[in-house]
Amino acid sequence: MRICVIGGGPAGLYLGTLWKLRHPDDVVELFEQNASDVTWGFGVVFSDRALEFLRADDAQTVDLIASRMQTWRDMTLVHRGEKITIDGVGFSAIGRLDLLTLLLQRAREVGVILHHRTAIKSLDQLPQADLIVGADGLNSLVRRSFEADFGASLSYLDNKFVWYGTTKPFDTLTQTFVDTPWGPFNAHHYRYAPGMSTFIIECARATWINAGFDTMSEEQSRQRCEQIFAQALDGHPLVGNHSLWRNFPKLWCSRWTWRNMALVGDAVHTAHFSIGSGTRLALEDVIALVKALEGHPGDTRAALAAYDAARRPIAAKIVEAALTSARWYENFGEHMKLEPADFGMSYITRSGRIDPDKLKAMAPRFVAAYDAAKGLPR
Repeated sequence: MRICVIGGGPAGLYLGTLWKLRHPDDVVELFEQNASDVTWGFGVVFSDRALEFLRADDAQTVDLIASRMQTWRDMTLVHRGEKITIDGVGFSAIGRLDLLTLLLQRAREVGVILHHRTAIKSLDQLPQADLIVGADGLNSLVRRSFEADFGASLSYLDNKFVWYGTTKPFDTLTQTFVDTPWGPFNAHHYRYAPGMSTFIIECARATWINAGFDTMSEEQSRQRCEQIFAQALDGHPLVGNHSLWRNFPKLWCSRWTWRNMALVGDAVHTAHFSIGSGTRLALEDVIALVKALEGHPGDTRAALAAYDAARRPIAAKIVEAALTSARWYENFGEHMKLEPADFGMSYITRSGRIDPDKLKAMAPRFVAAYDAAKGLPR
């Protein structure tokens, strides 16, 4: 079997590696427009649950990246200067470049043919293949070449966000909410290396305009953000890496395959960064595709139909939870009117997936502190 993969991010490298590990005689070629040591963004975060799911199917990859991960058991909300700790919400993070380097090393070792600095402008440029996989992100050439056939739908959330790093290492995944004369801002921040953290800043469109970001240069925006979050940064700078203000894209495809093509990761769906599931979803898409192909050897069409039928409904539930979470963030300024205890409860239950019994079992210290703040009996 010959597989062509477009996209050298985590999903593309992971697919190539998994298939070659299991089918060493097959040919897998991967095409990536950037150099092997170029990436955007900073850290990649995985929940404990996400790593459990991944370990069940591929313990080797989890073991490979675990030694490079920063881990923590609690998360912190900062609201009106008060810290609210939510226990039982375990996460791990790794630098995106670290993750890509590790996956790239494995791909090379197992014999994936890698073509970096190779921009594919048309699918006609690809060699003849039994399967073409679009792992090429939001602007996927594979999807855009057959937009209607994949049933693609793309829209954007209204909030603005910008992705930075910082040299301040935070103890936990933290959400800092601050009010300013221009309006409320939020920062999602977590360490992904001993001396580096991700720092994502978000605000309403009106706040973004009031603060003048619509007319600022990239450097001016970075400086203004440092001023807004000076207390959280504690003298540390924000670090840019193509750090431009954007709107989060909502992408969903009602069909994940067409002819001999399949989509994985952000090429077929997006999940809002507030639930930290984008990379997890992409890797699980790959696992599902590999299983479907192995379940229908020699029949690519049947395998792709099985992939779509098995994986799409599962991903839909996670994506919907992410959209529910995103809607909370679209209105976080209103939630900031709540007292800290109520704000924390509103936050942790925002996705609709945690009922009171589950919350009590997951975060007993948070529930106890909430009950005490509200004067509720234990």
